[in-house]
Amino acid sequence: MSGSIEGLAMTPFHGSYAPEDVTFLLKPAAIGLTDVRAKEALIQSGARHYSEMLSEERLPDQRYLDLYHAALARNGGRLRGDVAALADAIAARPATGQSCTIISLARAGTPIGVLLRRALLRRGVEAVHYSVSIIRGRGIDRVALAHIAAARGTADAVFVDGWTGKGAITGELEASLGDGSTGFAPFLAVVADPAGCASLAATAEDYLIPSGILGGIVSGLVSRSVLSDALVGEGEYHACRHLTEFAEADQSRAFIAAVEAAAPSDQPHPGWTPAGARQSRRACETLIASLMDEFAVSDRNRIKPGIAEATRAVLRRVPEAVLVRDKDDAEVAHLLHLATQTGVSVHQRELGNYRAVTVIAKAGDV
Repeated sequence: MSGSIEGLAMTPFHGSYAPEDVTFLLKPAAIGLTDVRAKEALIQSGARHYSEMLSEERLPDQRYLDLYHAALARNGGRLRGDVAALADAIAARPATGQSCTIISLARAGTPIGVLLRRALLRRGVEAVHYSVSIIRGRGIDRVALAHIAAARGTADAVFVDGWTGKGAITGELEASLGDGSTGFAPFLAVVADPAGCASLAATAEDYLIPSGILGGIVSGLVSRSVLSDALVGEGEYHACRHLTEFAEADQSRAFIAAVEAAAPSDQPHPGWTPAGARQSRRACETLIASLMDEFAVSDRNRIKPGIAEATRAVLRRVPEAVLVRDKDDAEVAHLLHLATQTGVSVHQRELGNYRAVTVIAKAGDV
């Protein structure tokens, strides 16, 4: 699937996935690493945008891996069923017909995109999966979209992510595509939509999607995307690190195989409807406003709701506090483990649609 845009050759990049499962429209690059606390200060001061920096990504300890595997055993069947529900709904869309172009949002959307592509193929839908960068405050990678449009057109495209946190990426997608200049519609499908801002979801419940808590070793050995003038030139994709040093610890293909082999869940779970999503959206905004007031936060980007977002904030940022709905809930056991390791305080409280929220510390306070 090589090609060119504005004369620039693009080399196919699949991370550690099978080539047919996904093509990352990202530029692997040598990216220097920034200390977490230094990064936090630069972000909050406005000196640097978060997308310009990466911090070191570390392998999880054995206890954390055990909790991941327990979550995979517990929720793999549910995730399989939720992806099947998304595949059924997407296959039924008039825009899909006999083909679908899956555009997952790297990197949380990538494992879901792999699963969804396979599910659509089983339903007789010809599906191709690309994974692209979208960055809060900077938008989606338009070079990547131009490549997809040239190869596949725009009519049957579906953007895919794992979950919604508080709607920032949904807003970014709408801002990037809303003027119609790319030809792509901002149709976002996710597994879990506790924020109530997706176009389509399998559930409104904030549950532990196992791929959401491991990072690069379950996402094709790809880092979070990076966008800076030093790394990304005219006509180039957003950059990333290819985490080849973690090859022996890679869980990417094993995660896909485990979900596809999991027995379907026989437990009832709350579904998703557009009307229910509107209620979730209002509840999300109420919770964010309440937490901003309680913790004297003026920047809503310091509030990270949802299990996966709360986890990533502890792993990649400097947290002030972790909030959980129930400390005895197995869905947040990994988060409590991280909090214990890092010395972050954990508070049990009502969180509405969410099982967990992390509050980022104000730079210099912690």
